[in-house]
Amino acid sequence: MNPTITAFKASPDRGRGLARDMRVRWALEEVGQPYDVRLVTFEEMKQPAHLALSPFGQIPTYEDGDLALFESGSIVFHIAQRHAALLPQDAAGRARAVTWMFAALSTVEPPLVERGMAGLLERDKPWFEQRQPMLEERARKVLRELSARLGEAEWLEGAFTAGDLMMAGVLFRSKPSGILNEFPNLAAYVARAEARPAFQRAFAAQLAVFQAASAAEGT
Repeated sequence: MNPTITAFKASPDRGRGLARDMRVRWALEEVGQPYDVRLVTFEEMKQPAHLALSPFGQIPTYEDGDLALFESGSIVFHIAQRHAALLPQDAAGRARAVTWMFAALSTVEPPLVERGMAGLLERDKPWFEQRQPMLEERARKVLRELSARLGEAEWLEGAFTAGDLMMAGVLFRSKPSGILNEFPNLAAYVARAEARPAFQRAFAAQLAVFQAASAAEGT
């Protein structure tokens, strides 16, 4: 049987590939693992059946036989461990790739998400103007440091790994804001990731869900 992941039935990203199931779809496409998708509504995500899989009521989840996982990073790590395509064979290379996965989720993503959410939800708040410069600097600080580390390299540790998948996935979510344009090598890094056939297949699969939902609403 194929593993099953969950995704938004009606994603707020309107098919732009920003929902976190995109990372899991991408990983499965990279390793050539067929998978099934169960679409859930926001209401269903808060029901006991889904909370048994994801205690915080989020997507994606991953089910394979008796194994049920939540959190996109954990799911991608599990996929990478089971398939040779996403982690180097040597122990040191694997450790570095996993470290970049943690860096993407623990160091790079939080300030980018906080900046984005403030711009989206807090513009009418009295503290927005005072708080925003701090959020902007935090986001740019991690991007400057990542940009310096990447330099002119194609990927973070030579060949493409799960570390690049998670890092590019995090950066991709900030692409619409325009902040990546300030760091040409990071923008090029994300563009290389987007050009990968596995990314394109994952993006098309997520977009198809939005298109189907939109078509259903129009009938």
